[in-house]
Amino acid sequence: MRRQTRQVGLTSFVTKTQDEGKKGAWMVTFTDLVSLLLTFFVMLFSMATVQIDKWDAITDSLSTTLNPQKTQTVATATADYNISTVFRKRAINLEYLQAVLAEKVEKDDILGRSMIQLLDDRLLISLPGDLLFTSGSKNLSTRSQETMLKIGDVLRHVSNQIVITGHTDPQPSEGQDYASNWELSLFRAIAVGNALRKSGFTQEFLAYGYGDSGYDQLPAIPDEQKAALARRVDIMVLQTGVLK
Repeated sequence: MRRQTRQVGLTSFVTKTQDEGKKGAWMVTFTDLVSLLLTFFVMLFSMATVQIDKWDAITDSLSTTLNPQKTQTVATATADYNISTVFRKRAINLEYLQAVLAEKVEKDDILGRSMIQLLDDRLLISLPGDLLFTSGSKNLSTRSQETMLKIGDVLRHVSNQIVITGHTDPQPSEGQDYASNWELSLFRAIAVGNALRKSGFTQEFLAYGYGDSGYDQLPAIPDEQKAALARRVDIMVLQTGVLK
């Protein structure tokens, strides 16, 4: 009876081992199939022609995705303002100023012979030197001082930058207070600026003396007329406002 029991146990062990072997056999087949598919796709890729531009685009995209970089945001201006405009007073329209001065021209002999012209970025008031000063002098005549009061009465209400320049002809001057035409032209520009202040004009202005440096740039007219045109003082009203 013991012998018969041992025989049954051995049979059961052999049968169980064979069944487990049959259940795991599909893994071998699946592994072979995956290997064949991988080999097939590798073969296809090796036979294909890679387009460099598309490949670079793909690699760049992957590089950006895998290695994100911080981007710097640059602020852009939202209005036409900067440091130079924020800290300047509001300038008056030059066309309007020209119209106001035109009314003064009709009532004054010196202004009537002056030239007022609107340029790209400035209003130019050219005052004849022969009507403002005596020959070789840096002092304004009594009549020209009245003219400066009229001009200053207009300019004292504007906040535009003011530049005053003096000019002479090439004829050497014999004044005792200056050694050259350059000094004479500078003193005359300052004299006009000081006359404007007497009318209540309080803002700062720039004064320059150019002597006869611009004589060759004048129109080709008779020498006497050209020399008279060269002897002048220019008041330039710029389109930008003065600093606050």
